[in-house]
Amino acid sequence: MQGSTVDRPENIINSPVSVETTDHAVAHHEEHQDLRVLGLLTFLGSESLMFGGFFATYLLLWGATEVWPPEGTEVELFLPTINTIILVSSSFVIHKGDTAIKNNDVKGMRLWYAVTALMGIIFLGGQAYEYLTLGYGLTENIFANCFYLMTGFHGLHVLIGVCLILGVIWRSRREGHYSNVKHTGIEMAEIYWHFVDIIWIILFTLLYILTLF
Repeated sequence: MQGSTVDRPENIINSPVSVETTDHAVAHHEEHQDLRVLGLLTFLGSESLMFGGFFATYLLLWGATEVWPPEGTEVELFLPTINTIILVSSSFVIHKGDTAIKNNDVKGMRLWYAVTALMGIIFLGGQAYEYLTLGYGLTENIFANCFYLMTGFHGLHVLIGVCLILGVIWRSRREGHYSNVKHTGIEMAEIYWHFVDIIWIILFTLLYILTLF
């Protein structure tokens, strides 16, 4: 029929059904983002259980050993303290990056995330130097075994966190990829980094502070 407008493209584009479909797609996308954060939190929960097992084993072995740490495995405090200050401070730095993107400041986010990644790399460098200068290896005794296992496993998580942060910076090169309304990936990197810092505080307390005092 000549008077029919059913098949005209402009009517399809402007129709209420089309608008409803678009709204549904946006809502579905936002729901997907929330699920990604939930997935990360679930993963970090499982990692917490793994670290919790390490902590419990360490304390049990400590309680069953007369001299802790055994002779020949002295723990130095200076370098680990500097490393701790760097890593804990990086949590405040990365949060400034998250604040920047919520103000739609992509360049500011890149800057603060780059500084955080650099601080993480410095932490790993300090840990590597500590390993080289400790004077004992992984198989020296049960304390050395726990020490290298727990700090090494945590170091692996720091390395993964640095890679995540660098990935965020790389993806931010695309205009509009991150904004004040689209920043789930940035928040996930920050959450992961805070987790890494919290685990290190517990490790530092167990392996250094309590061991020396």
